[in-house]
Amino acid sequence: MTDADDTVEVWVDRTDAHPVVHRPVIEVDDVWKTYRTGSLEVDALRGVSFAIDRGEYVSIMGPSGSGKSTLMHILGCLDVPTSGRFLLAGDDVSGMTEEDLAHARNKRIGFVFQQFNLLASLSAWRNVELPLLYAGVDRPERRRRALEALERVGLGDRVQHRPGELSGGQQQRVAVARALVTDPDLILADEPTGNLDSVSAHDVMGLLDELHVSGRTVVLITHDSDVAARSGRIMRIRDGQIGDTTPVGAVAAGADVP
Repeated sequence: MTDADDTVEVWVDRTDAHPVVHRPVIEVDDVWKTYRTGSLEVDALRGVSFAIDRGEYVSIMGPSGSGKSTLMHILGCLDVPTSGRFLLAGDDVSGMTEEDLAHARNKRIGFVFQQFNLLASLSAWRNVELPLLYAGVDRPERRRRALEALERVGLGDRVQHRPGELSGGQQQRVAVARALVTDPDLILADEPTGNLDSVSAHDVMGLLDELHVSGRTVVLITHDSDVAARSGRIMRIRDGQIGDTTPVGAVAAGADVP
């Protein structure tokens, strides 16, 4: 059911006697983020509102200084709004404590960063298991899930290799496996191809395509229009506000970037 004056679409599952209302994975409602230095105030985000449904693949684009990084920090529970509301899978993040935010980052969001952020001294599977270690999962289960995630990203034969023994594309695949291992509500990828050659970038974007096709919710932060074109919707941010939103139609997994 959709109310014509409501920007958030919900639908009702009528397959049992107790209807269930499904909420979007992300709901951002009139979010402002203000940074203060002495008497100086800078509004990095100014009344941002949007929703991202479960299973969507959305790119967020914007020039340097547009508020793109600030928005990513809020979506990743690395920061909270100055005002407004941010709901992650129906839970209000805006008033969470540092402990609650850390729990949300660990269990509900899978991060893929431009710099990979792998520990050089650890093997691939030990890098992938880290979120599960922090979550208190026992070692046999951590290893099983880490190996399964690496197999899924095509690195089942590289589980004992350290980052220095892997190519840039392989390191980013390890990072994607680490993002998947907790079965998060959201995959948040920040410039995931920024440090990769064109062949490795194509492979990593193909992997994100596959995750989307399998039902994952993927939000991609990028400045690259070709990379953004892989998603189903492009949101543009400028001067702390969301401008136009363009449905582009997700590219099929494995297809060439336009």
